[in-house]
Amino acid sequence: MPLHVRKLTSRIGAQIEGIDLTAVPDLDTIAALRGALNAHKALVFSDVDLDDAGQERVAAWFGDLTTAHPNVPAAEGTANVLAVDSETSKANEWHSDVTFVVNPPQVTTLRSIVATPYGGETLIADAGGAYRDLPTSLRALADSLRAVHTNQFDYARPTAATERQREHDRVFVATPYEAEHPVVRVHPLTGERGLFIGGFVKRITGLSSTDSADLLRLFQSYVTRPENVLRWRWSPNQLLIFDNRITQHYAVDNYDDHPRRLNRVTVAGEVPVGVDGRRSAQLLGDASHYTSVLEVAA
Repeated sequence: MPLHVRKLTSRIGAQIEGIDLTAVPDLDTIAALRGALNAHKALVFSDVDLDDAGQERVAAWFGDLTTAHPNVPAAEGTANVLAVDSETSKANEWHSDVTFVVNPPQVTTLRSIVATPYGGETLIADAGGAYRDLPTSLRALADSLRAVHTNQFDYARPTAATERQREHDRVFVATPYEAEHPVVRVHPLTGERGLFIGGFVKRITGLSSTDSADLLRLFQSYVTRPENVLRWRWSPNQLLIFDNRITQHYAVDNYDDHPRRLNRVTVAGEVPVGVDGRRSAQLLGDASHYTSVLEVAA
């Protein structure tokens, strides 16, 4: 059966049908999925029959896997699966995954394990559309800037009401990391420019904290415009794959105390490059145990 791609919004997101994720794919199928991801930035698969090993196998179609996280341990019995569990953390802030390392993941996969009876959506924002929406003068300014990202600003930190939450907080920041990235990243496969910011950004290089905060709020307001956002409501046995290089995401905390769990597997990425050709740099911390560094992840 040929791959069927159904757009979910005009700018971001597509539902994928006509593929058996439990089967061994041929190269044409993998190329079609990569093409769909380049075009739509977020892909949704429903009624998937995958366990942790199956999710790892599908993620590996896009490249080498990272381990679960630089600091947080993997889910029991795995090396590459991170449990995104409401009992320990709620990632209710806009972010791209693990941007405090020099080569953040290129692709993130999320699989629904426990879905909520209401709420609990994941929002995915098109950072490329946000860049195109900027006025010409703001695009030129953004092109010239770099920003420092750090895990010491934990996007996932809740008000630590339980011992499990407090332990998650402690582990997440136990080893500090900082990386400097371009504010505008050039996608290595499509050449598209996107705003590469989000919740891990500490400051814009060379600016005061006040000026940094003001500019970041301005740029971020373009990322989160409703027309740039896919709002995905989870059901059991779904898989969401998104391009972490040119999106941000947000887990909406609107489901009271109901349990919610997604399992995350990420794919190693290349070092980001700005409009001026400069590559990102690691300022603090060694994440080589977490991810290999790729030149270009095809």
